[in-house]
Parts: sequence; C-alpha cells; structure tokens
Amino acid sequence: MSIDTSEGHEAMDYKEHVRTYDGFIKVTIWGTAAVIVLLILMAVFLV
Repeated sequence: MSIDTSEGHEAMDYKEHVRTYDGFIKVTIWGTAAVIVLLILMAVFLV
C-alpha cells in the first residue's frame, strides 16, 4: 500500500500509522473468528 505523504503533516509517522492499522485489522479478524467459534461451540454443547 502506498501513501502520498506530500500533503500530510511532517510530524506524522505514516509507517507507524499503517503498522497500527494493520494490527487493528488482524485483531479484529481474529476476534471475530473467536466469537464465531464460541457461538458454534455454544450451539453444539448447550442446546
């Protein structure tokens, strides 16, 4: 992913921003998958 930094603020650390965003997306995907697995296990064992 490329970011045009020519119009951004000079103090903005774009590499860190992208790294943080990627981490957020990964945690969101893993969290969603964990909730789906939990719901499936609850449906199997509690119903």
